[in-house]
Amino acid sequence: MTETRPILHEYAASGNCYKIRLTAAILGIGLERRQYDILAGETRTPHFLANVNSNGRIPVLQIGDRFLPESNAACFFLGDGTRLVPAGAFERADMLRWMFWEQYNHEPNIATLRFWLAFVGPEKLSDLQRAQMDGKSAAGEAALELMNRHLAARPWFVGESISLADIALYAYTHVAEEGGGFDLSLHPHVQDWIARVEREPGYLAITA
Repeated sequence: MTETRPILHEYAASGNCYKIRLTAAILGIGLERRQYDILAGETRTPHFLANVNSNGRIPVLQIGDRFLPESNAACFFLGDGTRLVPAGAFERADMLRWMFWEQYNHEPNIATLRFWLAFVGPEKLSDLQRAQMDGKSAAGEAALELMNRHLAARPWFVGESISLADIALYAYTHVAEEGGGFDLSLHPHVQDWIARVEREPGYLAITA
C-alpha cells in the first residue's frame, strides 16, 4: 500500500461507493472523501471526464496521481494482502467469482431498482425503465435466492471468514428492500449473514 491517503470520489448513497468505504473501515484505512451529485450530472462535466474518469462514473479511488475506477477493483486494491483476501489460489479466484457475479447478476437488478425507486422516483422513470422493472425484480429475486441457498451451509461466501466477496455483496443486499418488492425475511440465511457482517470489527453503516 502507498503511504498517500487514498481519495474516494463518490456519491455517498451508492452501494458501489459504500463497499469501498466499508472495506477501508474494516481494515482501518483512512479515506479522504469527495462528493458528487450524480443526479445533477456532476460526474459528466468536462473536468470530471478529463481528470477523474473518462467513463463519467463513480466510485473512483484516487491513489496519489493515479485513478482507479470500478468499485470491486478499488476494494481489491485496498484488500490485497490482508485478511479480506484468501491466501489460497482457488479461494482467491472463488472470491473474485462472487465479485464478478455481483456486478453482472446482482447489482444491475437490485441496485438499479433501488436507484430508480428511492432516488430518481417512480414518477420520473422513462417508459423503457418502467418496462424493465418486472424483469429486474425477477432477476433480483433469483439472485437473493441463490445467495440464500449458498449461505445455508456456510457462514461466508468463501472460506470461514469475511472476504471482499461478502463486502461486495453486502453493500446492495442489506438495502435491497429500498428497491421495492424485495422481502429479505424470505431469505433467512441472507439475513443471518447480514447480521454477521454488521458484527465485524470496524463495521461502518452506509449512512455513516
